[in-house]
Amino acid sequence: MADITRRLAWRHLRGAPTAHVRHHRSGKLLHDGPGLSFWYRSLTAALSEVPVDDRELAMTFHARTSDFQDVAVQATVTYRINDPALAAARLDFSIDPDTGAWRGAPLEQLGSLLTETAQQHALDVLARTSLAAALMDGVAAVRERIAGGLAAEPRLPATGIEIVAVRVVALRPEPEVERALRTPAREQIQQDADKATYERRAVAVERERAIAENELASQIELARREEQLVDQRGTNARREAEEHAAADAVRATAEAARTVRLAEAEGTRVVRLAKAEAEAAREVGEARAAAQAAWLQVHGDVDVATLHALTGTRLAENLPRIDSVTVSPDVLTGLLAKLGNGASGDPA
Repeated sequence: MADITRRLAWRHLRGAPTAHVRHHRSGKLLHDGPGLSFWYRSLTAALSEVPVDDRELAMTFHARTSDFQDVAVQATVTYRINDPALAAARLDFSIDPDTGAWRGAPLEQLGSLLTETAQQHALDVLARTSLAAALMDGVAAVRERIAGGLAAEPRLPATGIEIVAVRVVALRPEPEVERALRTPAREQIQQDADKATYERRAVAVERERAIAENELASQIELARREEQLVDQRGTNARREAEEHAAADAVRATAEAARTVRLAEAEGTRVVRLAKAEAEAAREVGEARAAAQAAWLQVHGDVDVATLHALTGTRLAENLPRIDSVTVSPDVLTGLLAKLGNGASGDPA
């Protein structure tokens, strides 16, 4: 919008570099160009301001595919007014000489023209395309068709409009259809995720199995080495026992030999002692026999009375010691009777 300053009955306009200003007075063109600055009288001036910069027009409209599915088309058209005089003649770009505001809505009219033209060409190409094809390759096809249709539209050059670029942002079906179309892809993604999870679990299980096998192999190796150790210990124990047994055998043999030697020596000594004892016993026996024979011979020559006396003497020598003798009347009477009987029977 132009910057207008009031000074009594005069007005001063200062335009922008991107705005093309046309000043008419009494049907004559006094000022024409972008970025102008001039004085004028509001009662006699007719002003037009045409923007000459690139402008973006975003549009959204609905179309139907060949399989009767509704899709929403989001597009953006970049345009510029390359002939301001022609545009000011075809559209109302006049501004209020006091405020600088447009009297009408020229950009809205221009936007409606561009939107309807683009929508017409988009509907034409989508009506012959299925929903699946439109979602896959429809963006490029719709963009090319809209760009070609706008370039071939005769009203745009006649209005001084130049199309700079056309962009189709998206083609989207209805939410229910979009969810239905997303389902297979989501299922496939979920299946891939599950597959990845299962593969990860399989890898984890395989690694756990490998670890378990390594641990088992380690345990088997330890058990084998322990078995070897036990065998070695047994071998060592057997060798030690054999060595001890051999040493004990040698020791026993030596002890037995020594015992035999001692026994032989002891036997020899015992034999000698026995022989000596036997010889002494024989000699003692012979001496006793000789003494007994002599004793018998001596006693054979002695009379009976002497023998009785010797017998009493020997008996008295062998009797135990008698400290006191108690004679009872019965014993005394018997002894006296025996003595009396002996005395009466004696012929002396």
